[in-house]
Amino acid sequence: MSKRTSEDIENAIAIQDPNNLSDGDDEEEAHEGSEFDSAADETPATGGDDFMATDDFRRLFVGFVMADTLVTMRWLNKKWHKVVEKKLTEVEEGFYGEIIVHGGNDISSDEAISDARTESIMQVTTVVFLLNITKVGDYAFEFASILIAVDIPEGITSIGGASFMRCRSLKEIKFPKSLTSIVSESFNNCSRLEQVNLLHTNVHALGRGAFRYCTSLREMKVPDSLQKFGDNVFWNCSKLVPSKINIYDNEAVVTYLRSVQ
Repeated sequence: MSKRTSEDIENAIAIQDPNNLSDGDDEEEAHEGSEFDSAADETPATGGDDFMATDDFRRLFVGFVMADTLVTMRWLNKKWHKVVEKKLTEVEEGFYGEIIVHGGNDISSDEAISDARTESIMQVTTVVFLLNITKVGDYAFEFASILIAVDIPEGITSIGGASFMRCRSLKEIKFPKSLTSIVSESFNNCSRLEQVNLLHTNVHALGRGAFRYCTSLREMKVPDSLQKFGDNVFWNCSKLVPSKINIYDNEAVVTYLRSVQ
């Protein structure tokens, strides 16, 4: 998104101080019978479902979301947002460099490794989360091999099985306070992931092999809420703890991590 120039700023319409605005009745009177009303009556509605089903709308919407991450999104009417979500998920042609995470975004392992999906997801560089999401779906980003950074928004409580598996370029991921669980193989083979900060989250469980083969992982901050572990959570995370610590003993690893954070 381009930066505004000084000329743009000078030409911008000044926004009125909300403290100086008249009450709602006066505002309604000012608009009654105005040219804006007559223009609205005479102008036929355009777009609607037909436009919302097009690729142009999809690109426009994604650009709009990314302009201010989710801050802009949360001003939208939720009912309208659900309509948009439905239209976006109906689009079949490629990811255009981004992937939309919507409700019910689990996919099967067979679909995840299909040639068509693998070819598309390997082009993904940006992730857009829609509203009302509570889970990052199973296999949602598997093979997103050029994805570098992800910011998971508040409201998400679970990261699904193999969600980011084989995201071998992933170096930065921000977790929300609302997060409570990271399940099996979620970050398996994220070989460039160096730091994980869960300290501010409510994570209480890490599933089997959640960080398996994160061979560059050298720092991890864990919350007091973390009490449950699957098998081999930190398998082959050789840089995470000193050699005297058994990397396959989850509790020993977490005890050490807490002692140095």
